[in-house]
Amino acid sequence: MVEAQLQAGQLLTLLIIALALGLDAFSLGLGIGLKGIRLRDIVKLGVVIALFHVIMPLAGIYTGQYVGVLLGSVATTAAGILLVLLGGHMIYSSLRGDAVQSFDHKSLWGLLVLSLSVSIDSFSVGITLGMFAANMWTTVLMIGVLGGLMSVCGLLLGRKVSGNLGEYGEAIGGGILFVFGILFIF
Repeated sequence: MVEAQLQAGQLLTLLIIALALGLDAFSLGLGIGLKGIRLRDIVKLGVVIALFHVIMPLAGIYTGQYVGVLLGSVATTAAGILLVLLGGHMIYSSLRGDAVQSFDHKSLWGLLVLSLSVSIDSFSVGITLGMFAANMWTTVLMIGVLGGLMSVCGLLLGRKVSGNLGEYGEAIGGGILFVFGILFIF
């Protein structure tokens, strides 16, 4: 009975962590969706973000088993800096209009950078979880699935709302990423 309660508590804790980690994927999805995005690109970005949300905590768990807590704050700060840079670039490109190339989520490089930017905090969480007795596969699959689903929800919501916001959608999306980045840094 006590063992079942401990497992249920651990599962609930992992669910809350996975939801928290998925929020930045949601905000990124919302920001990109506000620029306008095709359904095929939504699926592709959601799948890649989900994969990164599996790979990064897995790498963090293995690192946490060997290194310790030191890298946790570094990874979170790096995620914040990437989000600030992406958000700032989106704001800048929306204000400059067509004169500036917007960050392209359709290119391989853009897809990887965006996915890494919202998944790097999963690495720091993985480090912490690596020092505890959390079930590794349950943890990384839960984080991956929720991260992917939340990014798709953000992309779909942003896409739906973008028609009402017109050219300001990219600036608003960039602002959202910028604010989340600042919150990660501090």
